[in-house]
Amino acid sequence: MAMTLRLTDDEQEALRQRAALDGTSMQEAARRAVREYVVKASHRDRVAAAADLITDRHADALRRLGE
Repeated sequence: MAMTLRLTDDEQEALRQRAALDGTSMQEAARRAVREYVVKASHRDRVAAAADLITDRHADALRRLGE
């Protein structure tokens, strides 16, 4: 799927420089950044869900610890 990514001049220059340092294209650097963003967001969601589950299952113990 094609997509147009609009960057500020500063963002484009930073991306160009970073991609050059990495020896890759700006497109590949942007795609890598998107993949990393998705992985990190998914991880945060899983951690939040696990924390909610632990909080629910151990609510009584957590309440007692807080007393």
